[in-house]
Amino acid sequence: MFDLSFLLEDGYLKLFRDGVLTTLRLFAVSGLLAIVVGVLLTTLRALPVKLFKGFVIVVVEYHRNVPVLVQILVWYFGVPQLLPEGARDWINAGNTEFFFATVALALNAGAFISEDLRSGLRAIPHTQQEAAWSIGLTYLQSLRYVILPQGIRVALPALLNQSLLLFKNSSLAMAIGVHELLYRTRQIDNLTFRTFDVFLVATILYLIGTLSLMALSEHFAKRRTAPSGV
Repeated sequence: MFDLSFLLEDGYLKLFRDGVLTTLRLFAVSGLLAIVVGVLLTTLRALPVKLFKGFVIVVVEYHRNVPVLVQILVWYFGVPQLLPEGARDWINAGNTEFFFATVALALNAGAFISEDLRSGLRAIPHTQQEAAWSIGLTYLQSLRYVILPQGIRVALPALLNQSLLLFKNSSLAMAIGVHELLYRTRQIDNLTFRTFDVFLVATILYLIGTLSLMALSEHFAKRRTAPSGV
């Protein structure tokens, strides 16, 4: 029989609440940055410039083949050594752990998002680009106003799956001391020695988050209307 009444003592519920809020903030900020990174990488790869394509391939393959936890540790322990002292001091003056976890998670998710968007762009008939050129749009304008919006719509289910993965990967930020949900869970476990009960609560909270994202994903998938000709 489970007894979770201990959570009402000594501010344990507050610790859980703080952990959930930090997880949601980490997910939201890194998710928004990941979208920007993904669109930027997709645009660079779509341009007829070999240097840009090579750069994007290197970025994508790095994030695809190196474990996310290693990427976070590289950003937290390795990258600051390469920065100028002024930049290092500026970063260290804030929430360093949260900053580097956000950067690592955003770049990782952004690399995968760029691949999803690229698959979406491939589904758009080439005649659409030719039609855009015929009305006087440049290559970048046709990409921005015609091709990319349709590609995003086609790739929407895959993009929502990436958001689910990003939410789960946010727990890895615990490794560098970000006070997110898993960090707070272990903290409460160390204080109460109620390991199973504490991790049961954490599991339920993670399930609520992931199931909510899955429901959102299904909702958008049902509403999605395939563009004409796709």
